[in-house]
Amino acid sequence: MKFLEDCPLQPLIPLYLLVGGVVGSLKVTLLLYDSTRMRQLLSKSVMIDDDDDDDYPWRLNAHKYYIHLTLSFFLFIWFILGNYWVFSVYLPNFIPPFHQPQDYCDKTLYIFAVGVLIISHTVLGLLIFCSFCIYCFSRRRYAGEED
Repeated sequence: MKFLEDCPLQPLIPLYLLVGGVVGSLKVTLLLYDSTRMRQLLSKSVMIDDDDDDDYPWRLNAHKYYIHLTLSFFLFIWFILGNYWVFSVYLPNFIPPFHQPQDYCDKTLYIFAVGVLIISHTVLGLLIFCSFCIYCFSRRRYAGEED
């Protein structure tokens, strides 16, 4: 909020950070709540030895699934837009020029936005790489078990 007006060159950068942080925090909070709720239901069903018709009491409701799906889709699109907004003005003036005082972006704000995006790209790349490695090892192990 402090830097909301500090990037007139691209005023959507502070908005990108603010909205992305709020929506991302909401998504993480919902995931933690669902995980905690599932653990509670699992522990109750094991302790009670519940034999009712519902074999999966921890199953997510359909509306929760669509909420998570919508938030994930929004964050994905917001991430792409943030990349465009931040890198379209790569290395802006950090000090307002005298002849065009609207042609700058605060250094702290801009470096933070670039840092967030670089960390996000790094984590995404590591997840893709690890998923690929797991896939390759599981295929090789499965092929070895068939022989």
